[in-house]
Amino acid sequence: MTASDKKPSVVFSVTNCICHDQRVQKMASVVTGLGCDVTIIGRRRGECCEEQQVPFRTKRYRMIFKKGFLFYKFFNIRLLFSLLFNKYDLLVADDLDTLLPNYIASKIRKVPLIYDSHEYFTEVPEIQDRPFVKWIWKTIERSIFPHVRNVMTVSDPIAEKYSEEYGIRPITVRNCAETSKGIKSYTCEELGIDHSHLLAILQGTGINADRGGKELIEAIGITDGVTLLIIGSGDLLPLLKSKVNDLNLQSRVRFIPALPWNEMMRYTKSADAGLSPDKGSNLNYRFSLPNKIFDYISAGIPVIAGDLQEVRKIIEGNNCGIIIPEITPQEISKALIKLRDDRLFLNRLKQNAVTASEKLTWEKEAEKVAAIYRSLLKI
Repeated sequence: MTASDKKPSVVFSVTNCICHDQRVQKMASVVTGLGCDVTIIGRRRGECCEEQQVPFRTKRYRMIFKKGFLFYKFFNIRLLFSLLFNKYDLLVADDLDTLLPNYIASKIRKVPLIYDSHEYFTEVPEIQDRPFVKWIWKTIERSIFPHVRNVMTVSDPIAEKYSEEYGIRPITVRNCAETSKGIKSYTCEELGIDHSHLLAILQGTGINADRGGKELIEAIGITDGVTLLIIGSGDLLPLLKSKVNDLNLQSRVRFIPALPWNEMMRYTKSADAGLSPDKGSNLNYRFSLPNKIFDYISAGIPVIAGDLQEVRKIIEGNNCGIIIPEITPQEISKALIKLRDDRLFLNRLKQNAVTASEKLTWEKEAEKVAAIYRSLLKI
């Protein structure tokens, strides 16, 4: 291969677990499909990272510190040196916590940079009661964002907020799911679940505070004939498991660790309804459009969700679920009972979800992504 035939090299940087970051993997697949050589830099977090579950070249740092200031400090230092001492044609910073080293490296190496903001980072609940930490992240954002020309984000409200603050409107690339038509669901027998029960599912790698997990468990406790699967990871899981034990719900609430997307979707397609009980307690959640909304729709199941503006647009625009006015055990229970007792209504919502899944596809969102990379890499 001559120098002119060499594949363009693209590197993605992310602090999440690479194995379960759907957005990074989908973006990397698009770029690979354009004939590029892709590397994803991240952290080593567990057994899944040892098994190399993703079909891309990866660099995974072993970190002594798992979270907090020291984690971000040493991760970003290692990332900066990796970007400076390896030749890449394009850098991709996934979220604000990888933007600084990518920006410095892009200036020194004179290569283009894409900033993909997966959320409205400075309003995540984890830092709202930590003003100094929030100030640091906001300072980094204010210092760099106005100088980055190629920005993507996950929803229109986040794009509009950035436009108000910095005069640059990111391109919205929603986290729509890939088609799941070829994925076979589990049967009730395989799952060991009563046929007469409504099977509900909550999934995600961010099962954290203010996402309705506690209220959902309490709702199951006051609602007969419903079984719940919780698939994924998050800071709140130990509390939820303890609550399940306290309420003696072990037979009706099951916890399953985070899985590769194809395997997770076997469970999702088995369910009767998907839960997304996020609260609008902060701007990040209020503006969010979670992956799981699109996963549920791809699976052809209705969505029970909190009243967040972009989520409401999707569900009401496609008549494929129930918006609950407030995240309480009683309101969640009411929605579950409606689906449990009115099978005609449930089946209608399922059919509407199937119809919506034909429109809300990653394949369509990927066209915007491909156009951006073609322009920057001149391919």
